[in-house]
Amino acid sequence: MKLYSFDGVDGSLELVPLAARRALDRAGFKPSLEAWRGLPFEQRVAITEAGEGSIVEVARVEQLLAASGIPRVEPVPEPEPLAVPQELRQAYGAERPISDAVWFGLAPLDRYALGRAAARGPGERLNAAYAEIIGYTAVSTHLEAKGGARMVDVSQKPASLRIALAETRVQMSEEAFLRVQRQSVPKGDVLGTARLAGIMAAKRTAELIPLCHPLALTKLALELELDESARAIDVRATVEAFDRTGVEMEALTAVSVAALTIYDMLKGIDRAMEIGPTRLVRKSGGRSGDFTR
Repeated sequence: MKLYSFDGVDGSLELVPLAARRALDRAGFKPSLEAWRGLPFEQRVAITEAGEGSIVEVARVEQLLAASGIPRVEPVPEPEPLAVPQELRQAYGAERPISDAVWFGLAPLDRYALGRAAARGPGERLNAAYAEIIGYTAVSTHLEAKGGARMVDVSQKPASLRIALAETRVQMSEEAFLRVQRQSVPKGDVLGTARLAGIMAAKRTAELIPLCHPLALTKLALELELDESARAIDVRATVEAFDRTGVEMEALTAVSVAALTIYDMLKGIDRAMEIGPTRLVRKSGGRSGDFTR
């Protein structure tokens, strides 16, 4: 169960935890403390768990309380996820800043909890709620309140077409380049192997980069082109997905691993090869809009 220290609720659930309050608000129930304590413990746990997720399981809460006699009220909507509500921004003030980016990256329950703390007015509870939920995230959306890294919650983002193009270059000696050109490298087909390695790596980006989300890629094209005048191999990756977060890291991972594979296959001929620059060339889709280098 998700219990906040600043809320003062322990595992006995003698008091109503914020996750349960969120579930009750969304389902339109307003129990007294006496009525809450009158519910079986397993039922209080189930209501609390129903309020912990990205979306409150309203039907589950209604089922749990169907025979409870607890009065119904107008359901309370969730806080707007895209921007900090003005009244909440004012309640926390300039000394406890919450940026829109940090607000959007919070879990829905965290946003609800901050709103409940603000509704009670100024005081130590407000400070404690900010410290526990925001903490280091005021500096970065990828830091937990206590400073540990975290994966940003993207469940509230709408899915859209995401496209990214990345590139890199591998420069080498004349001998190494000629071996690739003539397909006489002892380890085999350099370009074909590098292309396959880049594709495989892009599909496993979430396993390689700790805070990346696993994505279902819909397109992954890897192109390798020989530049005879520069004795170099240019590597470009175009990646597409219909998802809630971008594919920049997949494109960059694809060209990086392809370049490393080229190095590995040619290092017996030229250990002085140079890789780079590796860069994002273009991306589109998502709230941040389009980017072109």
